[in-house]
Amino acid sequence: MADGNFERAVVFVIEHSQAGAVGLVLNKPLEDHLGNAMPVWNNSVFAESRLFCGGPVDTHSSMALGKFIDRSDDSESLLFADIGVIDLGSGPESIPDSVVDLRPFVGYSGWSSMQLEAELSANAWFVVDVHPDDIFTTDGADLWSQVLRRQKSSISWLSNYPRDPRMN
Repeated sequence: MADGNFERAVVFVIEHSQAGAVGLVLNKPLEDHLGNAMPVWNNSVFAESRLFCGGPVDTHSSMALGKFIDRSDDSESLLFADIGVIDLGSGPESIPDSVVDLRPFVGYSGWSSMQLEAELSANAWFVVDVHPDDIFTTDGADLWSQVLRRQKSSISWLSNYPRDPRMN
């Protein structure tokens, strides 16, 4: 992608419909923490959760992905496995006790109707299955390589591709 916002980005698509798509960049950590950025979270157990840039769209908005335990009573709210979306604007008192990990994001990645399909047709993205560990990895900088390395196709070879091929 020529767009620097998505250089070696690992994007988790959370919604894809005829109206467009919404996703979160999983590997762009920021220097700030949730409690500093949103003071209402300052006294919560998630106050020290590192913020991530979810994408270039609406960087004044925020959301989080949460890891739930014992959610069999409300499994339709989960995106996959034990991962669901958390509305940070509702404050820490709205977080169920079943949330055991939280990854907060500012901004998101968005595509209008058929925009993502056009990018996929142009081979601008690798489409691979998400692994639950991708969401909460502590090594965000190397996530792109890790995701490619675990693929069983020839794209795994690109996991060691240098940022600047002239330096190869």
